[in-house]
Amino acid sequence: MQSKFLSPAFLAAAVIVSLSAAANAGEVNTGYFGDVAIKGYDPVAYFTDHEAVHGSEAISYDWLGAIWRFSSDEHRRLFSTSPVSYAPQYGGLCAEGIAAHGEATVNIDPESWQIIDGKLYLSAGAHFQDRALDVAAAEKNWPISHAKLAE
Repeated sequence: MQSKFLSPAFLAAAVIVSLSAAANAGEVNTGYFGDVAIKGYDPVAYFTDHEAVHGSEAISYDWLGAIWRFSSDEHRRLFSTSPVSYAPQYGGLCAEGIAAHGEATVNIDPESWQIIDGKLYLSAGAHFQDRALDVAAAEKNWPISHAKLAE
């Protein structure tokens, strides 16, 4: 018979894996200038409002060396309790560029996005919502792209 509760060791391992995933995500894309993630767009709004929404300078949160902006205190609270759940994949770099060419395009368009399997992906290209992202190719290419960024 299986226990209905998770062991403390399992929970500790899950936390470590989550933190490692965040750390392995690398630096957060803040574009060419400044230190604001997703060009100031609210990462939680993609999930809750199903649209790209500008965040406010007055409602922000520092995480992984970047400033994240939000359209409401509730969105900031949600993000602060689980940033990995809301932050874009690949540090906010263009997911299409990583999938297709293994290239880490910095200049993304926050209005060009998709949520696939509960994860946020951003793109530099227009009409990204109309195309299927090859997540498997992006996952395969990400370590190569990430290593190039570290050079």
